[in-house]
Amino acid sequence: MEGTEQWKVQVEQLKVQMEQWLERGLEFVHQIPPIQLYVGVGVLLFTTLLLLLTRLFKRRKSNTIVLSGLSGSGKTILFYQLRDGSSHQGTVTSMEPNEGTFVLHSEIAKKDKLKPVHLVDVPGHSRLRAKLDDFLPQAAGVVFVVDALDFLPNCRAASEYLYDILTNASVVKKKIPVLILCNKTDKVTAHTKEFINRQMEKEIDKLRVSRSAISTADISNDFTLGIPGKAFSFTQCYNKVAVAEASGLTGEVSEVEQFIRENVKF
Repeated sequence: MEGTEQWKVQVEQLKVQMEQWLERGLEFVHQIPPIQLYVGVGVLLFTTLLLLLTRLFKRRKSNTIVLSGLSGSGKTILFYQLRDGSSHQGTVTSMEPNEGTFVLHSEIAKKDKLKPVHLVDVPGHSRLRAKLDDFLPQAAGVVFVVDALDFLPNCRAASEYLYDILTNASVVKKKIPVLILCNKTDKVTAHTKEFINRQMEKEIDKLRVSRSAISTADISNDFTLGIPGKAFSFTQCYNKVAVAEASGLTGEVSEVEQFIRENVKF
């Protein structure tokens, strides 16, 4: 009983003290000129709103890198090389996206200091490309893999696929960087990245002209490419486009690893 009485006394004292603080606070407020008071309240409300909006719209930095390209270009082998340093005995055909979140194989020794990469290998078959739309909105970067050995017969198809990526709304609005990765460059008869770059620019130049002539209702792309009256160049794209070389079979993937780390920060 004695403890209960002491608690009631303490509560009553606290109540009296709070009433005194409230009274002093009201006296202080009444002493402030109305304009200063309104300004102070306005600043407080604006600051609170700004903090809430910043927290609401602040987007978490993505760690997703999307591997895309035609079937047979070597995307899946590159996926395995980046993940565990293995080529899986050569040709690998994937009909479903390969996904994994890991520290790149070459960085395993310092994995505690690095941010894991979420790597997605999207099948290149034309009937399965729609799956790419599931991953592009969350991508920090896109690696478009090109078969440098068998490039010319597939140049048109590869350029059309790349055109669709470069005019995709997510890629354009978020300025998602794209790396054109010329794979299989360990072979003597493989084309150079400079040659592949020039040929794809020429094909995309033809594509943008032919597609712009189609009725707007028939165009599925969200944006157009290039500058009217000028030959197309990748430098004209809304986002950064770079070209590099690799060899999935021999494990020469340093340039793609560099691209990944430039866009998935430590």
